[in-house]
Amino acid sequence: MGKVILGIETSCDETAVALVEDGKHVLKSLISSQIDLHRKFGGVVPEIASRKHLEVIFPLLEELFSDFPKEKIAAVAVTYGPGLVGALLVGLSVAKSLSYALNIPLIGVNHMEGHIFANFLEDPNPVFPALVLVVSGGHTDLIFMRGFGDYELLGETIDDAAGECFDKVGRVLNLPYPAGPIIDRLSSKGKPLYKFPVARLKEGSYNFSFSGLKTAVRIFCEKNPQARAEDIAASFQEALVKALVEKTVKALKNYQPAKIYLAGGVAANSKLREEFLNLGKAFKVPVHFPSLQYCTDNAAMIAAAGYHRYLLGKYAPLNLNAYPSLMLGEEKY
Repeated sequence: MGKVILGIETSCDETAVALVEDGKHVLKSLISSQIDLHRKFGGVVPEIASRKHLEVIFPLLEELFSDFPKEKIAAVAVTYGPGLVGALLVGLSVAKSLSYALNIPLIGVNHMEGHIFANFLEDPNPVFPALVLVVSGGHTDLIFMRGFGDYELLGETIDDAAGECFDKVGRVLNLPYPAGPIIDRLSSKGKPLYKFPVARLKEGSYNFSFSGLKTAVRIFCEKNPQARAEDIAASFQEALVKALVEKTVKALKNYQPAKIYLAGGVAANSKLREEFLNLGKAFKVPVHFPSLQYCTDNAAMIAAAGYHRYLLGKYAPLNLNAYPSLMLGEEKY
């Protein structure tokens, strides 16, 4: 057996643990979702999320270890940022305890790097340099990746992230949280009849802006109460995906990567996946995105990223803290 890394992920509202061998073979992956708990509030309530993590993480670990001896674990990898500080501290505290009790290295993993490494669970022979678009509830980042740990942030959102915009438009359409998957399904039953604007930023910028799009949808709905939700959803999704694709095309032309990767929860969106496959064909560049189970927050991706840090000997001290605003490529130990 190769090196088995225990992954722990508690950055937001999913409590997740996993065992991954050699950074790519998922032996076991468990996730406890809090969606039903937060749905009535229309979004994640940090204090409730932290308490729920405390409630479920030990039963999850007990189940994870039910058929795998803890003594065979080489290291424990845990998300230490970005995320909700209280939620992060739950995972960190448990990871530190396991590191000390089992006398194994502690490895801190950036949550965004984890999303990128979700690709390598199913693409064990990655090609670099690569262009990576990370789209989630809290982030919309366009990254030029020269290799493991070597990232250049080309552009990011200056206001709402793509996933956040999905949820805010969902509230306008009276859809339950999280709205992203529901808007995706609604869009398949509608037509993009309405042209919603997306902010045009300064020439040459790779940054994104979605707050204006969200506002345009709200104003349209107020003025056109008779419009079908399916057509509004399709029109909104068309505009948002178009903005993501346009910036990616610009980066493809200027950086000429050998591969394109999608990552993050919004990478599960069917329209975005379709458009990226079309991009790959047009530019003759291979495209890869995680299977749906690894697009959203999970611990297997944290273990995968942790494995590569383990190989480099990047072990964290037991006083490692949580960094809720940690940037990709930023090192805190």
